[in-house]
Amino acid sequence: QVQLEESGGGLVQAGGSLRLSCAASGRTFSPYAMGWFRQAPGKEREFVATITWGAGSTYYRDSVKGRFTISRDNAKNTVYLQMMNLKPEDTAVYYCAADDVTRRGSLYQTGRYIYWGQGTQVTVSS
Repeated sequence: QVQLEESGGGLVQAGGSLRLSCAASGRTFSPYAMGWFRQAPGKEREFVATITWGAGSTYYRDSVKGRFTISRDNAKNTVYLQMMNLKPEDTAVYYCAADDVTRRGSLYQTGRYIYWGQGTQVTVSS
């Protein structure tokens, strides 16, 4: 079993920055991709960004392009989400997710991922 643990959430003013981290532990970890999703109150969980573990290809939702950067450290089994110029609409619980190499489906959909963290709250005040 693989466990994902997020850290780095908090309260920040609009225009500020935060860096989220997600560390994977457990059995041998070899995903195809790791990503970040978020869920605001009363809304569905939505894709934010994902990175492929081998090539390091990155994908973002349109509203965070140019503001968020996803990166990974394969040696540490850790993925990061650097968030800059945060906006109140970025307020949500952010979840880390990982798939494995047997999974199929869109990298932008929650169904692709089989391991999830517990979530970390990001609150952006105006």
